[in-house]
Amino acid sequence: MTKHRTTLKDIAIKLGTSTTTVSKALKDYPDISLATKMAVLKMAKKMNYEPDMRALALKNGKSNIIGVIIPEVAHHFFSNALDGIMKHAEKKGYKIILTSSYNSLKKERKQLKFLFNKKVDGIIVSLANETKKVKHFDILKKYEIPIVMFDKVNESFECSKVSIDDEKSAYVATKFLLDKGCKKIAHIKGPRHPLNSVSRFEGYKKALEEHNVEINPELIKECKEVTIEEGYNFTRELLTQVNKPDGIFAVTDQVGVGAIQAAQSLGIKVPEELKIIGFSDSQIATIIRPNLTTIHQPNFEIGKTAINMLIKEIELLEKVETADFEYEQQILDTYLVEREST
Repeated sequence: MTKHRTTLKDIAIKLGTSTTTVSKALKDYPDISLATKMAVLKMAKKMNYEPDMRALALKNGKSNIIGVIIPEVAHHFFSNALDGIMKHAEKKGYKIILTSSYNSLKKERKQLKFLFNKKVDGIIVSLANETKKVKHFDILKKYEIPIVMFDKVNESFECSKVSIDDEKSAYVATKFLLDKGCKKIAHIKGPRHPLNSVSRFEGYKKALEEHNVEINPELIKECKEVTIEEGYNFTRELLTQVNKPDGIFAVTDQVGVGAIQAAQSLGIKVPEELKIIGFSDSQIATIIRPNLTTIHQPNFEIGKTAINMLIKEIELLEKVETADFEYEQQILDTYLVEREST
């Protein structure tokens, strides 16, 4: 049996007044007496009244719901960024619908359609690894639904974006290994499509070129899933070949942890014989022994910045019928955290 949801009419019947009076009292209209307002609020609380958000969305064209699409839920970076998103959304009176593309373009399209049909006020997205073209997001432009991209973004799509300087950060990581005396630095890179993965590879190459170190294709491995297992397997391949590295720059901490485990399995000492650096500064970097040197990424701040950007655009649309946005692009700072692996 379906539980009856308390309506304005139910409250009005209990108080012996009209539905209009109850509605006005809840909205704090000046033409309703304080005594009536207090009586309505007390009865609404007693009867567990909650506004019908679906009805309000249809009436006002606003749902106070924000959709989020991330590539993976369990990843340290995304869980921290999501924490930033949700905490600041709640402060501003918005609820979040969280979805995951599982790094699949097909699922990303499906989740976008789902959120669009939920009549969300705006969307925050970090693109799937498979996503090269973003034409499916054009529907948001058509219906003037604000969108903010973060971390994995598309340069050509016009919207606000929050990211870090991946190329510069990777350059800093690679140069650090060079300064530590490494001569043959391997890079276990991310998939070839995400912009942040590509930028980290460019930063790695730039550091080697500027220090007159030849880029050796034998020392470059490409992940598909970006996992500990891939870091482990690729590192074993690198360390059992003739031209083995004395340093590894891993595209993420997960890959870096796999690299440490592989070196240990082969009896190679870290950092004495092999220095390893990761990317993100996730919790796993401090759990592994030796601790992993890494690039600190401001995960929570990225999420917080993205939600604040989006709400700003949503509220601008409330004030004017058609908003001509000046899209923002915020690039947050990173820094290197030296630990035992180097």
